[in-house]
Amino acid sequence: MNDIIKALNSRKSTRVFLDREIPKEIKNAIINAACQAPTAGNQQLYTIIDVTDQKIKDRLVNTCDNQPFIASAKMVLIFCADCKKWYDAFKYAGCEPREPEAGDLFLAVSDANIAAQNAVTAAESFGIGSCYIGDIMENCEEQRALLNLPKYVFPAAMLVFGYPTEQQINRSKPRRADIEHIVHENSYREMDKEELTDLFSIRTDNRPYADYMKAFCERKYNSEFSREMSRSVNEYLKQFR
Repeated sequence: MNDIIKALNSRKSTRVFLDREIPKEIKNAIINAACQAPTAGNQQLYTIIDVTDQKIKDRLVNTCDNQPFIASAKMVLIFCADCKKWYDAFKYAGCEPREPEAGDLFLAVSDANIAAQNAVTAAESFGIGSCYIGDIMENCEEQRALLNLPKYVFPAAMLVFGYPTEQQINRSKPRRADIEHIVHENSYREMDKEELTDLFSIRTDNRPYADYMKAFCERKYNSEFSREMSRSVNEYLKQFR
């Protein structure tokens, strides 16, 4: 097994960091790796916000569902799906572009997330841990103001980076689902109750399956932050209609 596959198999989210700065040259290498990611039509439909202001990091703790480790991260990158820059460039060049629509946004979100994952893999190669913060999609009014996000720009993903503590290095990686449940050959295969139970039972840690699923449904799917994320995303989508 080569080093890249080993890193991908062993990588897990890091939420506790050492008080150790990331050297500038390594930070630059991680960001450059992000910008080398595959992209639709070589458009790079994303903008990366490098958050270096501690006051903004502290504020992001609150706007991203009160996760204090964001403030202690040594590098914070926000990957924005950017449908504005090409639209503006077309206008400045004398074109008559249509306004960006939902399909453009989805393509830009894909570009942004591919770039983000390149950053994750690059960081891992330097022994630097990372964690995705999906809550950057919440509280859109506050995020827009905090990050000066204009129309047609959407915060698709946030990543926090830092050198992991020994506890973070040694803790077990959560088990992933068996491939037979994830990979469907040639077409989508709807799973029945038995297979879905088999798929998700690996997560229960010997708790009764129904108890685990009900608790997880309330903690995640039916949660206030999940509802707020949907509201915020709907607000962003209004720009693309």
